[in-house]
Amino acid sequence: MVIKVFVATSSGSTAIKKKQQEVVGFLEANKIDFQQMDIAGDEDNRKWMRENVPGEKKPQNGIPLPPQIFNEERYCGDFESFFSAKEENVIYSFLGLAPPPGTKESEKSDATDETEAHAEGKADEGAHEEDQPAQSPTEDQQDEEEVKQEEGEEKQEVGEENQEEKQEEGDEKQEAEEQEES
Repeated sequence: MVIKVFVATSSGSTAIKKKQQEVVGFLEANKIDFQQMDIAGDEDNRKWMRENVPGEKKPQNGIPLPPQIFNEERYCGDFESFFSAKEENVIYSFLGLAPPPGTKESEKSDATDETEAHAEGKADEGAHEEDQPAQSPTEDQQDEEEVKQEEGEEKQEVGEENQEEKQEEGDEKQEAEEQEES
């Protein structure tokens, strides 16, 4: 399996260049085999990338910007998805690759395998379904819960900022009134 990173080698945007460099640098540093596919100099690459990015991942104008990451024909994600997977130490599953031994991601995978093997062993011993331990939430469920929690924290921060702004406006009005009285 080959990871394909679609980049624009002659991009005028420094933000796009930085994102591309971060993806490529990370893959190189972790010795993950990949191919850079230039969309600036190769119309076929540009067309293929645009056709294969899923509709829900395309921006409002319909033209996805690099970097876009694929494993062969399977879409992995854009820079934001890559960055999230990197931060959560799930980059190998994001890329559709088996994690190398000794990585945090492989340790998580090994722990999951042991838990599943233990549960299967109990089932083989004739244990009833109600005797088996409750299944832990799936990765997707955990991700959804984290997103909800982050959104809640963001709303709380926005609320606190609005409160501070209102307090400042009130203080300014009071000062203006005091000056008018003088």
